[in-house]
Amino acid sequence: MKRSILAIASVIVLLGACKKDKDNNSTTTTEDFITLKQTVLTDFTNKVAVAGYKDLDDASVALYSSLDALNANASETNLNTARTAWKNMRTVWEQCEGFLFGPVEDNDYDPNMDTWPTDYVQMDSLLASANPLEVSDIQNATLSLRGFHPIEYILFGNHGDRTAASITARQRKYMMSLATDLKATCHALYLSWTAAPENFADKVKTAGNGSDKYAKKQEVYLAIVESITAICEEVGEGKMKEPFDAKDPAIVESPYSGNSIADFKNNIIGLQNVYMGKYKEDGKGINELVALRNKALDNKIQSQIAAAISSFDNVTSYFEVAIINQRTQVQIVMDNLAALRTTLDEELKPFIIQNITD
Repeated sequence: MKRSILAIASVIVLLGACKKDKDNNSTTTTEDFITLKQTVLTDFTNKVAVAGYKDLDDASVALYSSLDALNANASETNLNTARTAWKNMRTVWEQCEGFLFGPVEDNDYDPNMDTWPTDYVQMDSLLASANPLEVSDIQNATLSLRGFHPIEYILFGNHGDRTAASITARQRKYMMSLATDLKATCHALYLSWTAAPENFADKVKTAGNGSDKYAKKQEVYLAIVESITAICEEVGEGKMKEPFDAKDPAIVESPYSGNSIADFKNNIIGLQNVYMGKYKEDGKGINELVALRNKALDNKIQSQIAAAISSFDNVTSYFEVAIINQRTQVQIVMDNLAALRTTLDEELKPFIIQNITD
């Protein structure tokens, strides 16, 4: 049967509007990619960053409340509740470290609440001093005497050997001022993304379309990719490798609670959240952009993330013990993180430069 000229023309128009991705079996249009570029930024902002910082803000309130109860009644039940609240908050914060760019870095929120290592001798010296230990005193102290880790020391002692009855009045005073300061920092961080005058969420979502921070979408995409690359490097080459090479438990993060491996793993889960555009709610992630143009690269990145996360489970001792007695398992984790970091830096970043051209 002879086809009409109109039908043939329609086929030509359709073929011209679509392109077949050489690495994928799906047919996509340039318009699909353009639309997805904006959706990814919106979902990252709303469903990952703002949602994470809201949970962090709420967790800081929960921790403060549990410490206030412990301060009023030093029972073992209240101590255990406070320890759980501290660990819960660490889970949220360490996942938020998967996107350390913007106000958390520019306004020093990160070092103000999570500087490590801490020195228990220095903390004991502060407690033994005449310092009033008011919130203002804490805010003027050296960074390692603020935030999460001094609270950790008071709550856990050496891997949980602290008893509720042994927490002194000075320690309780210090604990409550630390908690007040930490709560204020987390609330300020959340507001920096969601409220005037900074409203960083708006700067990200309007990148390339009126943002006074990011003139092009490519700029914010590179900031996001560089942030996940940086946390991969920080965990593998800083938090893990430095104490591993030195065989020095004193420079381990979260040593009093034995929470180090959980911290590290949550950092990489945070990286995964950013790449996949998911936290508590699913969204569109960078992975979907990559899959449209280079499915093999997306498969590689997702596989390397999964391998890195699962390898933490083979380190079964406290990290400060594992750097002595489980060095092979620790080395495997670091190798996985190094491979992932290389892929993010040498393949994902060039992909963004080539494909997110505004």
